[in-house]
Amino acid sequence: MKKTKRIFRWLAGILYPRRCPLCGELLSRKEKRVCNICRPSVQLIEEPFCLKCGKPLARPEQEYCQDCLRNRRHFDAGRAAFPYLGKFRKSIRDLKLHNKRSYGAFFAEAMTAVLQEEMDRWEIDVIAPVPLHPKKRRYRGFNQAELLAFPIGEALEIPVIPDLLCKREETAEQKELDRKSRQKNLKKAFKIGPYDVKLSRVLLVDDIFTTGSTVDAAAAVLKEAGAEAVFFLTACIGTEREGGMQETEAIGERHGKRKPDPYNDRHSGL
Repeated sequence: MKKTKRIFRWLAGILYPRRCPLCGELLSRKEKRVCNICRPSVQLIEEPFCLKCGKPLARPEQEYCQDCLRNRRHFDAGRAAFPYLGKFRKSIRDLKLHNKRSYGAFFAEAMTAVLQEEMDRWEIDVIAPVPLHPKKRRYRGFNQAELLAFPIGEALEIPVIPDLLCKREETAEQKELDRKSRQKNLKKAFKIGPYDVKLSRVLLVDDIFTTGSTVDAAAAVLKEAGAEAVFFLTACIGTEREGGMQETEAIGERHGKRKPDPYNDRHSGL
């Protein structure tokens, strides 16, 4: 039996060679999730970040990002593993748009590390991947949110219900719209599946958080159905837009420096 498994692993390595999710280079046998060159850049978002959505902030005296100060949020709080910049941005887009599903394990493991920091405060009952419209799912072949959610749930022993939320109708691409159009686009887009969510503490999982319109619309539906609290966790999150390119570069520079990092310390096998 062990010999058979070794043969299958050997064949899989030939047919589907492992690649670094951040640069796409082939991984050696000794390299686990990430190549040795990219490993130093793998750092989770650390303070200062928005106390509401977890978006990285450029100034340590800030508590909330401009988006959360200006807009009412239906979710209670959220976090993300990485800033939506550079290699992380390219990698998560490759996962979603270019069928690089193998990259999901890297992001799910990082997201699990983030969630572990919030477990005592959030007290999650159930994980709900943000759904895709069935037509889009058939075209893509998978839902990237589910790809991330299931390993997280398994690692932390939290049930994952993929159809807790359903997409009621197909919506236009969010990236092409401004904030008001996004909110209108998402209105009535979600509905609750055949489940009772009253008094539940729900964690929404998705790949990217930019303005937060998608997560907020989903949270609103869950709250209307009686959920006690709704949190979110994403692989990547957009950076603070106030201050323009200079501030974005400052955030990116901070997350590119090599410094003691709990993610690398706890997950040296990556």
